[in-house]
Amino acid sequence: MIATNALTKRYGRLLVVDQIDLDVREGDRYGFLGPNGSGKTTVVRMLLGLVYATSGEIQVMGKPVPKQVADVLPSIGSLVEGPSAYGHLSGRANLALIDAAGTASRRTRQHRIADTLDRVGLGGIDNRPVKRYSLGMRQRLGLAAALLRTPKLLILDEPTNGLDPQGIREIRDLLIELNQAGTTVFLSSHQLTEVEQLCTRVGIVNQGRLVEQDELAALRALTGRAIVHTPDVDKAKELLDGRVELTEVDRLLVRDTDTALLNAQLVAGGVRVTEISAERRSLEDVVLAVTGSGSDRVDRPVSRGRPPAPAPGDDSDVLGQGKMAGEEQP
Repeated sequence: MIATNALTKRYGRLLVVDQIDLDVREGDRYGFLGPNGSGKTTVVRMLLGLVYATSGEIQVMGKPVPKQVADVLPSIGSLVEGPSAYGHLSGRANLALIDAAGTASRRTRQHRIADTLDRVGLGGIDNRPVKRYSLGMRQRLGLAAALLRTPKLLILDEPTNGLDPQGIREIRDLLIELNQAGTTVFLSSHQLTEVEQLCTRVGIVNQGRLVEQDELAALRALTGRAIVHTPDVDKAKELLDGRVELTEVDRLLVRDTDTALLNAQLVAGGVRVTEISAERRSLEDVVLAVTGSGSDRVDRPVSRGRPPAPAPGDDSDVLGQGKMAGEEQP
C-alpha cells in the first residue's frame, strides 16, 4: 500500500529524513512513531505529494508519488498537522466544498455529509461557524473530511489531538471498524497507548532514520519474567528462593518463563495467587530503547563553574521570574 526506497529530504544542509524504507501493507493498521523533530510529519507530507523528496522513491497504492499522485489522491483520506477549514463557514458547508471537489453525485451529497458527521460524533452539530468549534470538534471535523470519500487508505497525523478519553476511544473504535471493512490505516502519533491498542505494525524513526519496523506483537516480546500478584508476598519470596527480582506491595517480578508451572509451585506451597502473567516489553520500552530526546529539548551546556550573572537588560532569567520567554516587559 505504501513503499518507500531510500527516501531522503534535505532543507539546505539540514537532513530531515534519511534513507527511510517504509513497508505498509494492505490491511495494516500502521503506527508511525518517533520523538518531536524526528521527521514524521515531513514523511507524511511527502507521501501525499505536498513536499518533494530530495532523493529516493515513493509508491502509494502501486503508483509513483509525486509523479502520479493525482491518480491516488481520490482514494486517500488524510489529516495532517491539524484540521484546516474555513472558519466563517459551518462544518457542513466545509464538507460540502470538499465533496464538490470530487466526482461523487451531487444528489447524494447531503446524505454522505450527514452520514460522515454521524460516524465522527458530530451528527447533531448546528450551523455555528467552525471558528467557534472547540479543538476536539475541529479534530472530529478534520477526520470527517478524511472519511468523506470512503478512502482505501487513511493517512492521519495525531488524529486524536484535543479529544477527551471518551472521544479517543470512539475514534479508535471507528478506525478499527474502517480497517476491518478494508481501509488501510497509517497513523502518525505521539500517544503510545493509543498506538499500542490500535495498530498491528509499527515503524519508529529517530533523527530522520527508520530505526525499527515490525509487527507490534514481535516488538512486544517476552522478557523471560513473570508478574505475580499475591497477598502472601513474604511467603512467595521465601518459596521462590532468589528468583524474585522486584517487589511492589502485592506484586512480584519473578525470573521464570513458565507461568503455569510457577503458578502450580506457588499454590502447592500455600501461596494465594490472585493473578499471574508473562511479562512483555511495552511499546514505550521499545521506543525509548531505540530513540533519543526530541528536538524540543534544550539542555543547559555543561559548565565547571557557576553560570555568570545576567547582565543588565539580559532576559536569560525571565523564566525564573515567572514570565514567558519573549514576553513584553512593562
